[in-house]
Amino acid sequence: MTTPPDALPYLRAATAGLRHHHRTSTEQPADRAHLDTLHAHLSTLHQLLDRLAEKTRPSHPAAGRHLATAHTRLWQAGTAVHDAFHTLPNSADTGTDCAPPRLPEGPPFLTICHRHLATGHAVRRKTTPADHTARAS
Repeated sequence: MTTPPDALPYLRAATAGLRHHHRTSTEQPADRAHLDTLHAHLSTLHQLLDRLAEKTRPSHPAAGRHLATAHTRLWQAGTAVHDAFHTLPNSADTGTDCAPPRLPEGPPFLTICHRHLATGHAVRRKTTPADHTARAS
């Protein structure tokens, strides 16, 4: 069964929005607000691919594995965007970079970290095998 062309209007609108943004923002370098929004998009797409992989895998295992691979790559992309966010100068600062070992600067910049930690937690729950054996006391 194929999906009718009008069944995914929001996904097509998001894609159109990204295309428009790509065409209109190539003149300026990325800033923290831009990377925060891009990270939010990647995180949501990561969740969507996770759900699609789970639903597809039982009936089409090979396609489900490919979707799971894309899911992993999106996590890696989100991690790279999160890291880039913290290496850019804070617009409130005088241009000093965020030191990686330092804690995040707080709101609104803490939002990307919360989102990234929540996504990381979901990834670890899915990819880390549970220890079902009895632990020695």
